[in-house]
Amino acid sequence: MLKTLRNAWKIEELRKKILFTLFMILIYRLGNAVPVPYVNVAALGEYFTRYQNTVLGLYNVMSGSSFSQATIFALSIQPYINASIIIQLLTIAIPALERLSKEGGEEGKKKIERITRYTTVALALLQGFAYYTLIRTNGLLVDGTNFWNGVVIIATFVAGSSIIMWMGEQITEFGVGNGISVILFVGIVSRLPNAIISAVGTTIAAGTGWWKNALIYFGVLVGAIAMIVLIVIVTEAERRIAVQYSKRVVGRKVYGGQSTHLPMKVNMSGVLPVIFAQSIASLPATIFAFAGVTSSTQSFWGGVYRALDTNTVLYMVLYFLLIIFFSYFYSTIQFNPVEVSNNLRKNGGYIPGFRPGKPTSDFIAKVLRKITLFGAVYLGIVAIVPLIVNAVSATARSSGIAVGGTSLIILVGVALETVKSIEAQMVMRNYKGFLE
Repeated sequence: MLKTLRNAWKIEELRKKILFTLFMILIYRLGNAVPVPYVNVAALGEYFTRYQNTVLGLYNVMSGSSFSQATIFALSIQPYINASIIIQLLTIAIPALERLSKEGGEEGKKKIERITRYTTVALALLQGFAYYTLIRTNGLLVDGTNFWNGVVIIATFVAGSSIIMWMGEQITEFGVGNGISVILFVGIVSRLPNAIISAVGTTIAAGTGWWKNALIYFGVLVGAIAMIVLIVIVTEAERRIAVQYSKRVVGRKVYGGQSTHLPMKVNMSGVLPVIFAQSIASLPATIFAFAGVTSSTQSFWGGVYRALDTNTVLYMVLYFLLIIFFSYFYSTIQFNPVEVSNNLRKNGGYIPGFRPGKPTSDFIAKVLRKITLFGAVYLGIVAIVPLIVNAVSATARSSGIAVGGTSLIILVGVALETVKSIEAQMVMRNYKGFLE
C-alpha cells in the first residue's frame, strides 16, 4: 500500500487528486469542530455518555464523534447512505426505476443520482428534526431557545449533510477513491487518538496494577491485527465457477471457445448487514432511552432494558442472527442466479457438467447460498468478538476504544478500495503513455 502511494505521488496528475482529497478531508474535519448554535454541548456530551450502547452510539461512531457534539456535520453521511439503500431497494421493487437503471444509460444514471440527492435532503430534514426533538425534550438547549432558533438548528443540520454529500461527490470526481467511503473512513479514524489517550490515561491511573491494563490493551491490539488480517483475506476471497464458451463462426472469423470463470465474492454484501443489524438490535435500547428507562429502573421495562443491553448474551445472539438474515437478504438483491444463467446462455457460455437454463441457475444459487453463509458467519464473528471482550473485561469497556468490528470492516474495506482505485488510475496512465 505504501509503495503504491509513493509511486502515485510521483505522478503529477495523481498528486493533484491526492492533494484535492486531503483538502476536502480538512474541510470536513473543520466542520466537525463547529457546533450549531443554541445547544448546550457539555450537557449533550454527558447525555451521549449514558446512551453510548444505543443506536445513537452507532451514529456517533460513524460521524467521528460530531453527532454527540451537535456540530454542523453532526448527521454526517448517514442520510446519503440511507437514501442510497432506499433507492437501491426501490429500484428492484418499482419497474419504472428498474428500467431507468438498466436501460436508461448515462442519462438514466444521472436521474437515479438526482432522485438519491432529493431523498438525502428529505431524510436529513427528518433526522435533523428528530435530533432537535431529542435535545429539546431532554433539556439540552440553551435557556431562552424559541421556535425560530429550532428552525435554525434543523436548517444547519440539513445544510451540513448536503455539503458532505457534495464533498463526497467532488472527491469521487476529482479526487481518489469513493468520496462517501473516504468521508466515512475519516470519521471513524478521527476517534482513534482520543481512544488511545483514554487507554493510556486508564493505564497510568491504575498505579501499581498498570501492567495488567497494559497486557489487556496489548491483547486487544493483537486481536485487532488478527481481525484486520481476517477481514483482508475474506474481502479479497472469491469463489470462481468455471465457464466454457462454445465456438461461433461469424463470416470468416471464429469467436469463443475459450475457458474463463465466474467470480463470486464471499462477502458480497460488504458491511451493510452489520450496520442494519446493529441499528435494529440497538433499537429497543434507543426507544427505552427516549422513554427515560435506564438499567437502574426497577420495573418490568427496566428488566427488559437490562436483558437487551449490549453486554448480554441475548443481545449478542439476536445481533448474530440479524447479521445472517441481512447477509442473505442483500446477496439475493445483488446477485440474481437466473439472470446470470440467461446471460451465459445468450453469449454461448455454459458451466461444464450442467445444462444451460434452470440446472445452471440452480447450481449458481446453491453456490451462492454456501458462500453467503460463510460470509455471514464471518461478519457475525467480527462483529461479536469486540462485544465479548467488552463484556468480560471492565478495563477494555472503560477505555473508550472506538474501533469495533463494524468500524474495522469499514476501515479495511475503504483502504483496499482506495488503493485499488489509485492502482487502476496508474495502470490507465501507463497504457495511455504507451499508446501515445
